[in-house]
Formats: sequence, C-alpha cells, structure tokens
Amino acid sequence: MLRSDYERDLASLEEDLAEMANLVDQATRSALDALENQDAELAHRIVEEDDQIDRLQDALENKCVGMLATQQPTARDLRQVLSAVHIAVELERMGDYAEGIAKICLRIGDQPLLKPLIDIPRMAELALTMLRESLQAYSNRDEWQARKVCKDDDAVDDLYNQIYRELLTYMLQDPRNIERATYLLWVAHDLERIADRATNIAERVMWLVSGHTVGTGSMKSDRSLR
Repeated sequence: MLRSDYERDLASLEEDLAEMANLVDQATRSALDALENQDAELAHRIVEEDDQIDRLQDALENKCVGMLATQQPTARDLRQVLSAVHIAVELERMGDYAEGIAKICLRIGDQPLLKPLIDIPRMAELALTMLRESLQAYSNRDEWQARKVCKDDDAVDDLYNQIYRELLTYMLQDPRNIERATYLLWVAHDLERIADRATNIAERVMWLVSGHTVGTGSMKSDRSLR
C-alpha cells in the first residue's frame, strides 16, 4: 500500500467516526423526543436503527485490522489507528444508551410521566455537546479542547445528582411513585454514561496528541508510543 493510500485510509477513519457520532446524536435526541411525547413508534424505530451504529463499528475495526496488518504503523500513526478503534467502541456504547432510553419509553407505555422533563433534556444537551466537542478535539488534535470536555463532565454529574435527589423525594413522598421515578432515573443514568463516554474520547485525544492521558487526578505518561 502506498503512503498516499494509507493516509487516505487514516483520513477515512475520521469520517467513519464522525458518521457514528452523528448517528448517536440523532438517536439520543430522538429517544428524548420519544420519551417526552410518549411516541412508541419512534422508540421502536430507534431500537431497530441501533444496528446501523454496530455495523459501522464493525467496518471501522476491520479497516483498522487491515491497516495494522499491511502497514505495521509506528509511533503517531499507531496511536491514531488505536485511538480510532477505542473511540468507535465508546460511540457504539453511546448508541446502546440511546437505545436504552427508547426501551424505557416502551416500558413506560401509556403511563403518564411522573413529572415534566426539565433537567433531563438539559442533561442530554450537555452530554451531546461534550460528544460533539470531543470529536472536534479528535479531528483538530486539540488537547486543550479535550481537557475542556473532561472538565465539563462535572456539570453533567451535578445535574444527575440533582435529578436523583428530586426523584428520591418523589419516592419517599408516595411509594406509588417508585416505578415511574425509577424509569426517569434510568434515563438520567444513561445520559450520565453518554457524558462519561465522551470524557473517555477526550482522554483518548490527549493520549493521541501527547502520549499522556488523565487517570486518577494526575497525568500519566506512555513513552513507548512517543
């Protein structure tokens, strides 16, 4: 394989990841719409379309295996291929969380929501902004934007804790609220996990750029791939 062909393959990895991220964004927004409007038809469609994200992940991983087998990349090129595989895994899991929200919508059925959705859509918007910015950081090799994404996860965690406390109050006030409160708590948990996965992507960007990532509050070094 010529170097020019190899560079085109590297560039195509970014295109594949951008396509996966776009599908995750659409699925998450649609899942929230299905929940808010209790739209079972839309929820079923989200569940069915999750296979598309899975297929994209499989195709990207197969492409990466081929690149590793034929080019045996080293240093920065190797980090780029490994990072693409890692990010694809994170995006596939985000798609699963969006599918999970759709399935919760189906489980709720015709039951009225316990309360109007206020903080949950805010949480979703924050998480999806983190997703978009983590992919921008990957495309631009922007370590500082990646750091910002990691920091923004705190705001999502704060909203999750606020939602948890509010729903717990509903449960304590009336045990009949437990089931419906639990459904909304599951939705909030799925959104919190999407934000966590976006943080993982941002940390992978930091490793791609510098060979460092954020672990337990301190910078870690991977000198073997520098």
